[in-house]
Amino acid sequence: MTASQAAQAENGDWLVGNPTSLQLASVLWIGSVGLLILGLQPVLLGALYSEGHVTGDELALVATAEMIAIAIGSGVVAMLLPARNMRWKSTVLLMLLALANVWTAYAGSPNALIGARTLAGLAEGGLVAVATELIARSRRAERIGGYFVTLQTLAQCALALILALFAVPRAGSAGGFIALGIVCLLSLVVAWTVPDDYADLPKEEQFANVATVPAIAALLSIFCYFMFFGAVWAFLEPIGAQFGIDGRTVGLMVSASLAAQVLGAMTATSFEARIDYRFAITLIGIVAAINSLLLASGPGLSVFWAVALVMGFILLFIVPYQIRLAITADETRTAVLLVPAAQLFGLAIGPVAASLLIDGADFRPVPEFAAAAALASVLLLGIFVLVARRRGRV
Repeated sequence: MTASQAAQAENGDWLVGNPTSLQLASVLWIGSVGLLILGLQPVLLGALYSEGHVTGDELALVATAEMIAIAIGSGVVAMLLPARNMRWKSTVLLMLLALANVWTAYAGSPNALIGARTLAGLAEGGLVAVATELIARSRRAERIGGYFVTLQTLAQCALALILALFAVPRAGSAGGFIALGIVCLLSLVVAWTVPDDYADLPKEEQFANVATVPAIAALLSIFCYFMFFGAVWAFLEPIGAQFGIDGRTVGLMVSASLAAQVLGAMTATSFEARIDYRFAITLIGIVAAINSLLLASGPGLSVFWAVALVMGFILLFIVPYQIRLAITADETRTAVLLVPAAQLFGLAIGPVAASLLIDGADFRPVPEFAAAAALASVLLLGIFVLVARRRGRV
């Protein structure tokens, strides 16, 4: 670290560098654009299915391909590329994502859709890395991470409403994806207000920093938690149908759950410093397992509603504590850069793994699998704590 960087690090909130509030807000918006699709998939992919562009199986492939591509893109950009020329990188990634969204709008086959969404996912992952690279440099990474998930969820809610009420009814799925491309192009203005170069974190032997038992256990714990959510969320409608709850009602539950996610993110941002991350992750993992088992028990309408709202709340409430877990596991903060990849891989693999257990029209194995994944997340946290204590990290 140079003398000037050392002086900047004295400025309290940042380990290295000293971005302004505007620069921080710009970076968080750029990362949020990369994750808009997480809240828009039910609207946009649902429209593709309704219009007959894809079958149910093909729809699952499109969604999974994009999720995995986001995870790969975020990991590759964060781990392999230096945090330099971030304005140009943001600009190129936004233009690439806009192009992929236009390609999606005019794709004529399921294979073309998979290709377009894979390209989109790689660009989206790169945009996520623009944000996580800066978050990793903050002394208050958990709080900044809370701001990040709050901003992205608010943006998802607002854009989902606009697409559902205006773009998709008037122009179909194509109009929805073109609108998403327009958001990317408008965000080019923001791209030129991000810090151009991030001050360096120590990254010597960065892969070795992640290839340790504490870091691997921490990332696997995060992966398993999001595998729980991905499994239940993907099959929420057929699970509801099995117990006599119609698709329209489940759709209302999804919308309400998005609002609960915003509340969860805001609550975590306010309370993250007051709650020990080990207690928070353990408690939320147990709550997740109980909610999953309630879904498997044949719940009535009121219990189903409660489960959907609780799941929405805990999904993003846990994120700041997972960031603290990753920081504790790897003091060089390299593992923090892989948190989005672990989350997204979990969201992508969860539905695929759970689908292997479905027996005909019986979807009970899905929430049972989700409960096991949530408990595995807690178990892996326990392994992390045991190993980290031996090494004097907790």
